[in-house]
Amino acid sequence: MTVHPHTRFDLPDALSAGEPPEARGLSRDQVKLLVAEGSTITHSRFDRLGEHLRPGDLLLVNTSGTLAAAVDGSPYTVHFSAPLDNGTWVVELRDCGAPMFDGTAGQEVELPEGVLTLLAPYQSGANRLWIARPPVVDVLGYLQRHGRPITYNYVGKRWPLASYQTVFAREPGSAEMPSAARPFSFELVSRLAAQGVLIAPIVLHCGVSSPESHEPPMAERYDVPAHTARLVNWVKSNGGRVIAVGTTAVRAIESATTGDGIVTASRGWTDLVLSPERPPQVVDGLITGWHAPEASHLLLLESVAGPDQVQRAYDAAVQHHYLWHEFGDTCLLLR
Repeated sequence: MTVHPHTRFDLPDALSAGEPPEARGLSRDQVKLLVAEGSTITHSRFDRLGEHLRPGDLLLVNTSGTLAAAVDGSPYTVHFSAPLDNGTWVVELRDCGAPMFDGTAGQEVELPEGVLTLLAPYQSGANRLWIARPPVVDVLGYLQRHGRPITYNYVGKRWPLASYQTVFAREPGSAEMPSAARPFSFELVSRLAAQGVLIAPIVLHCGVSSPESHEPPMAERYDVPAHTARLVNWVKSNGGRVIAVGTTAVRAIESATTGDGIVTASRGWTDLVLSPERPPQVVDGLITGWHAPEASHLLLLESVAGPDQVQRAYDAAVQHHYLWHEFGDTCLLLR
């Protein structure tokens, strides 16, 4: 059963960021920051994030790097979403920018260096994502040679892969950028560290998003290392706040949390879906971009901050002309 978020808003086309902030004359960390804490809304700028954090707070950052996951073929473009354990890949076919829903098992798409073959739908009862046999064994190397970043129609031109990487990116694996961390600069990270804000890594490799539909998030690969688990537990026991940078970081850390709120080292696939009915156990706040109306990510935001607070934040963001999507502005939600 599909659960819809409580947050409601209309997104004018003019609020979709079609280019990186650098192309608008800003540095990464100069995008707007809205801070929502309780009933208070504060308008700031991302390079002043430290004004809203305390010594001993912990930022959880996703170190997954973005792949050049779109490959143009004939007659379709293929979006490579995630590798499966048997060497096949989850893919989405795109026709003139729109998802292709009438694929059939055995269908082939001509790509550079060979053909991609559809094997079976990835999800029962759905026909958007497919399990496919790629044209080569080393798909990551193949995407370096032939791929480009996945883009959607609100982005007016193609930008290099570097525009889709965060300063924390270490392990290539995300079909789309874990974009909540994009506004961080090396200078801002240095200032936060000097202020006593802690930073710990997790990995969650993002699959393709689905802006055309309201599907729940698909299962994704994650890794919470032992040192991050220990640090989260230490911060919680000493009165600090755990603030996730992105919905991916929330999903990963909560997938490694036991029923009594203790985080342990954990890795594998997670199909965890957070909502107000299944709230996080350890996350106290969330740094996030702005999500499309009806996006399933809104349920996760509501699970952290509550539906009323999220609604206030989105109303204020629309009113004050914040920009949406991966190149847009950002928000800090605190419980």
